Amino acid sequence: MKRLSFVVLSALVLGLGLSASAGTQASPATAGQAPARQPAAPALAVAHAPVSITESQTALVKQYCATCHNDRNKNNAGGLSLASFDAAKVGHDAQVAEVAEKMIRKLRSGMMPPPNARRPEGAVLASFAASMEARLDEDAALHPNPGRRPFQRLNRGEYTRAVSALLALDVDVNAFLPPDTLSAGFDNVADAQLFSATVMEGYLRAASRISSLAVGDPKASASEYTYKVPRTGSQMHHVEGAPFGTRGGVAVEHTFPADGDYSFRMQLHSIPTGQLFGSTVKGELLEVSIDGERAAVLEINPRMSEADPNGMNIVTPRIHVKAGTHRLAAAFVQRFDAVPDDLLPPIDHSLADSQIGSGFGITTLPHLREFAVSGPFKVTGVSETPSRKRIFTCRPTSQSEEAGCANEIIRKIATQAYRGPVTTQDMEGLTKFYAQGRTDGGDFESGIRMALQAILASPRFLFRLEEAPATIRAGQNYRITDLDLATRLSFFLWGAGPDDELLKIAQRGTLRGPGVLAAQVKRMLADPKSEALSTRFGSQWLRLQDLEKIYPDALLFPYYDYKLGEALKKETKLFFDSIVREDRSVLDLLDADYTYVNERLARHYGIPNVYGSHFRRVAVAQEARRGLLGQGSILTVTSYPNRTSPVLRGKWILENVLGTPPPAPPPNVPTLSDNEPGQEAQSL
Repeated sequence: MKRLSFVVLSALVLGLGLSASAGTQASPATAGQAPARQPAAPALAVAHAPVSITESQTALVKQYCATCHNDRNKNNAGGLSLASFDAAKVGHDAQVAEVAEKMIRKLRSGMMPPPNARRPEGAVLASFAASMEARLDEDAALHPNPGRRPFQRLNRGEYTRAVSALLALDVDVNAFLPPDTLSAGFDNVADAQLFSATVMEGYLRAASRISSLAVGDPKASASEYTYKVPRTGSQMHHVEGAPFGTRGGVAVEHTFPADGDYSFRMQLHSIPTGQLFGSTVKGELLEVSIDGERAAVLEINPRMSEADPNGMNIVTPRIHVKAGTHRLAAAFVQRFDAVPDDLLPPIDHSLADSQIGSGFGITTLPHLREFAVSGPFKVTGVSETPSRKRIFTCRPTSQSEEAGCANEIIRKIATQAYRGPVTTQDMEGLTKFYAQGRTDGGDFESGIRMALQAILASPRFLFRLEEAPATIRAGQNYRITDLDLATRLSFFLWGAGPDDELLKIAQRGTLRGPGVLAAQVKRMLADPKSEALSTRFGSQWLRLQDLEKIYPDALLFPYYDYKLGEALKKETKLFFDSIVREDRSVLDLLDADYTYVNERLARHYGIPNVYGSHFRRVAVAQEARRGLLGQGSILTVTSYPNRTSPVLRGKWILENVLGTPPPAPPPNVPTLSDNEPGQEAQSL
């Protein structure tokens, strides 16, 4: 056995791999072409008997791996048995290939064999992994399997961006569409997307509402839309978007469907017995502003309670507002610039005061809970808006001109919405909807609104369909069209459909031409819309959405609030975005000596001389703060509310950085016991 082991190790050290070099990948450009083969390593002998490279590898696995990874012990070894592993089948057998991929990931990350077990030299393991990679890559190149995607529907984020690009209208689709299913942290994995009658009903409701907001609806009926204020939102400081001289509250972008009268309702927090939270403070005022201009100021009655007819609500008189999107704010009038002299100081005026200068979070001042917009009442018409300018590229001056103008508008919108040319059949269907709307509504704009609703509800808009050529046999590989390639590229870089330039190139069939695709990628990355790479792809890859689910212990971390959480998230997004835009090394993700902060975040990190709410690039002096692993967003999502967690952080690194998720823990491992009272505290 010693002689055999020595020969096995010698064969591995001499270099294995009978075909392509390690790392070769089968790409669409090279699919079907086999990579160049390398000369086979000379066969070695044991006791004058020829031993092939694959036999040596199989023997290596049995000696160092199968002692733990066997049929009897596989439940305690990640559910993997290598007792029957045959290296000769790597690259020829699908099941063995799946096992080989797992082995390669563990070998490349240095996780196997485990440090406390017997293991060959590092060069031996690297050669073994390289050999398996080469054979798997060669087989992938000879037998490409790009997979099959029958359809992919627009998720919440993609739908929102597509509507914004199409109609210059920002809408909250969360009220219409169900939450997206996540797969490995991403919300756009086609295989994980569910589709049902309920989902389609949501799309239909969204199409009806969005078409009315975009065109305007002089017959709009009154309704109420409510904006919630985060429970950890600070009420002490100015909220971005609200007028200066105010504190706390909320600022939102709201789209009004028509010119008319609207009322605004503010609900305040109460204490458990029903009285106003902050009732000890007298003379508090709530200001409602529209586009930065004061529209109403209401005094807060410190004796108000939930038993009152209006409960904890304060309602403005009706205010006339024009159609379109306006910035609304409901905030408290700022009456002081110092820490309030409360009988009970704010819970965040603890150790944090000496670190960040002033407190954040919950105080004994009144707190806004929600802000609602009701209306329209007494509709007077529809004013011109950015959405209407985008839609109505022509205006008929007589009834005889309406059909031609309608066709022009419908074709232009449908071409962009469908991400490709509009067929005669498409136009016939859409013009029928226009005619129905024209008849029911009695005017040209009603017809356009109905046609727009049909476009937004069309499968060509809602689904990213990729049809196979008619000449392709079942199971045969083929290249997707330039239009489909343009759609994939655009949704990845921009999170929305292609623009006019990309569509024109794709329609000409020249997107794959020499240098054309690369030029379009550079153009699209330079466009501000490419921030979707950081806000969508980067954010989901790094699991930043999990920040919304984490509420650090308010007694241990009283200075943590919603505003700080948003700043932590924005820091990481800007950091990721800078690496992409500046074409920096991917290693900057781990060791960059810079980051992005505003005043709030700089105080949290202890970085001096940073003032204002805007983010700017700063140098990172502390080595422990460099790269992603030193940023508060990553540290927070890998912690519990009251303490850090090496387990969660290690799992995050394995899954998100190394791509080697750990197996489920064995069933016989108990949870760690808490420290017993009176005993010396034990470390994790």
